[in-house]
Amino acid sequence: MSKAKAPQNLQSGNSTLDQTDARILAALDSDARLSISELARLVGMSAPSVSERVRRLETTGVIRGFTVDVDTRAIGYQIRAMVRIRPLPGKLHLVEKLIQERPEFVECDKITGDDPFLARLAVHSIEQMDDVLEALSEHAVTSTAVIKGTSVKRRLPPL
Repeated sequence: MSKAKAPQNLQSGNSTLDQTDARILAALDSDARLSISELARLVGMSAPSVSERVRRLETTGVIRGFTVDVDTRAIGYQIRAMVRIRPLPGKLHLVEKLIQERPEFVECDKITGDDPFLARLAVHSIEQMDDVLEALSEHAVTSTAVIKGTSVKRRLPPL
């Protein structure tokens, strides 16, 4: 992996990131399973130094965790959709709770604008999607767009 270019110091909340931190983050974003020794080789530092930097990045909240990227289609969820959700008057907290309780909603952001929720849905079928949306229909108006593909996978912003 090539070394990522970054400004001398970057501000992240209360943390200052230098070029080495940026290279560590870029490498881990590419492959979170890298060993400390491999990560050290990639950034040109000793393993103990890299280990300390990773620990500091975790402690300061820059690194929130290490995860696995699961292709939901590979486990039978053939339909993915983005759902804009507009609660009816007085139903905001109830709708938020309903979204949180439905496991088919795999992600949901609170956003600005007319529709305060933008949720990502993963289901096995159109019928299942209809059932999930029907459960919200008494309390919210929804607008659904089925995802055909992903042009840009989740990635880090420029470091």
